[in-house]
Amino acid sequence: MDSPIVSSAEMRAAEEAAFARGIEVESLMDQAGAGVARTVQEFFPHHGTCIVYAGKGHNGGDALVAAECLQREGWKIETRLPFPESDCSELTRKKLAALREGQTDELPLAPGRLVILDGLLGVGTKSLLREPIRATARELNRVRLDRNAFVFAVDLPTGLNTDTGEADPDSVVADFTVTIGFAKHGLIADSAIDFVGRIAVWPLPDLEAGGARNEVMATSQALAGLVPRRKFGAYKNQFGRIAVVAGSKGFVGAALMTASGALRAGAGLVELFVPEDVYEIAAAAASPEVMVKATRAYKDLPNEKIDVWAVGPGLGNAHGARIRDLIARVEQPMVVDADGLNLLAEDIEVLKRCRGPRLLTPHPGEMERLVAPGKMARAGLARSFCEHFPVTLLLKGSRTVVAERDQPLSFNSTGNPGMATGGMGDILTGICAGLIGQGMSLYDAARVGAWLCGRSAELAIFHGSSTEQTLLPSDILDNLGRAFIDLEIGSTL
Repeated sequence: MDSPIVSSAEMRAAEEAAFARGIEVESLMDQAGAGVARTVQEFFPHHGTCIVYAGKGHNGGDALVAAECLQREGWKIETRLPFPESDCSELTRKKLAALREGQTDELPLAPGRLVILDGLLGVGTKSLLREPIRATARELNRVRLDRNAFVFAVDLPTGLNTDTGEADPDSVVADFTVTIGFAKHGLIADSAIDFVGRIAVWPLPDLEAGGARNEVMATSQALAGLVPRRKFGAYKNQFGRIAVVAGSKGFVGAALMTASGALRAGAGLVELFVPEDVYEIAAAAASPEVMVKATRAYKDLPNEKIDVWAVGPGLGNAHGARIRDLIARVEQPMVVDADGLNLLAEDIEVLKRCRGPRLLTPHPGEMERLVAPGKMARAGLARSFCEHFPVTLLLKGSRTVVAERDQPLSFNSTGNPGMATGGMGDILTGICAGLIGQGMSLYDAARVGAWLCGRSAELAIFHGSSTEQTLLPSDILDNLGRAFIDLEIGSTL
């Protein structure tokens, strides 16, 4: 089931409906706090020190429950309250007492990371920050920088408008936001990205968001059922023959990474078509599973027996007319990226006469070459583009957007800044093509492909030995199997 994105009013209505059915506030608080703690441990499996900033309301109670859960797992907890304890709600005081009851002075200084929980303000806050919350938010941000801590915002960062994403000048800067129940509109706003960080949705079974949705979050629970189970008697021709048309002098690596992405995503067969002048280099460097072929005439490629095409990475601009003709002529699904997009930008109307379905995967610069965005937000730009052209669009970047006419606008939840390096998009192109070859729609392949790449990057850093500085596209391939497992089990990330 898709994970809807809701407004603050819709969130309140969902909570009130749950209360009307007899659900206790404390029950939701306990579930929310446990979800926050589990998310912290997913990214930081070795216990460390946690500073919990708790406000006087139920958001503070959620954070205190999370801190108590972490404490039971061996984390050292420090509590900081901006208000006198007597000003806190009765339930928040109860959770604070439970946390203190479990504390002991016998714990040594924890060797792991320093994590901060931001539980100062919750959903519904729309005005500018007031004291003492403003001063506390400043302190929290200062501790984050001075001690290289990672901040987990409970539901949303303090100071961020739930519905618009507008941020107070002193808004908490979160590295992760564990949003409770459903994602909120303000979290996906372009202006909120650097305050929100990585979004993790912790669903609450007792909350229901009614009505049709035109915006959703791509989470593992939403995507888990899209990867089909293979029959025991399966054979390679059932999983797609993928043609990668890519590479040129100096850019053979892009072609090889695209082919590797398709293989690792489960493609049955992968054929790599490269120009004759780089054939020997590509054939020598390619994975042995890839069939490398020299391309003498791009005009003859439509005659090849292919199930899915991946066109563009490292291709250069020497054969613009032939590549545009290939994009238009073939009837099979095609993923178009990189130089394929740049060549399309010279005659964008080609997209209106394509004989088969097309998935475009531009980064922001390529998108600007395809269409002048003006001041339009990424979400509006993606939706508008798909209204003008009959394609599926995967607009890369932090909070990748997937759009298709008559489908909900989908926002990816995974990934980190370490992915901002050359070659990541080539891997994604191959993965999407490989997924399409196994029977996925272009829309679902784009959503799943983006999620898998982002999750692989997270695994490389938080469960491996990479950092945001050292992360390479090859790390995505190395961790893709574990990302598939996370997707298949439908973890809450």
